[in-house]
Amino acid sequence: MERENRFVIWGRNPVIEAIKAGKHLEKILIAHDSHPPKELVKLAEKNKIKIQKVPRKKVEELAGTKKTQGVVALLSPIKYWKENDLMEKILQEEGVLVVLDHITDPQNVGNIIRTAEVLGANGIILPKERSSPINETVVKASAGAIFHIPIAKVGSLRGFLDRFKKKNGWVVSVEKGGKPIHKIVFPFPLAVVVGSEGKGVSKTVLETSDIIATIPMKGEVTSLNVSSATSIALWEIAKQKWIE
Repeated sequence: MERENRFVIWGRNPVIEAIKAGKHLEKILIAHDSHPPKELVKLAEKNKIKIQKVPRKKVEELAGTKKTQGVVALLSPIKYWKENDLMEKILQEEGVLVVLDHITDPQNVGNIIRTAEVLGANGIILPKERSSPINETVVKASAGAIFHIPIAKVGSLRGFLDRFKKKNGWVVSVEKGGKPIHKIVFPFPLAVVVGSEGKGVSKTVLETSDIIATIPMKGEVTSLNVSSATSIALWEIAKQKWIE
C-alpha cells in the first residue's frame, strides 16, 4: 500500500528551497546524528521556523524513506494569518476568538476547529510552542473547516491576550472553579481560552482572564474531553451571539 502524506518533504535542498519559496512550514525535524547545512539553519531562524532534533528513525518514518539526508519538514496545509491582523478582525467584528492553550493532540485540535467554524467563531489562536502541528490528522478531524476559519500562531498567549484586552477585548477561560457557564452574560469581542488535556488552562492565562466559565457536571466522572468542553462553551456563547 502506497504511503501518502501530502504535508511532508525531505532532503536538505528540498527543505531549503521550500523555505526560499515562502512555503509555510510547521517545523523542521533533524536526525540526532545529522548536521544540517548552515544555510538551512539560518533560513529557519530568519523565518521563525522551529527546528527539532529527533531520532533518525522518526525522520525516516515521517518521510517513508531512508533517503532523507537526516532532514524532514512538515508543510502547513494552510496560510497563517498575522496575529495583529487577526486581532483587529475580531475587534472590528466584535467576534469570538478561540484560543487553544497548548493542546498537543491533533484529533482534539481538529475537532475544536470544526466546532469553532460550525458555531460561528471568527478565528483561532495557537501557541508556537507545545501545540500540535497542523497536520493531516488535524485537517481530517476538522472535516475541512480548517480552510474556512482564520488561524494565527503567537509566541506568547499571555502577551497576545493582554494586548487584546488593552484594545477592549474580553478574555474568558473555560476551567473549573468559576461561574456556571449558563449564567454568564458574555461580552464581545471575546477570546475563549480552552486548556490542554490534564493541565487545563495555564496559570498565567487564568491570571489575565476577565471571566472563568465552568461547565456544571453531575456525573461521577468530573472532567470532559477538551473538544467536548469547547463544544459546550461555544454553544452557550453562540446562543447569545447569533442564535435567536
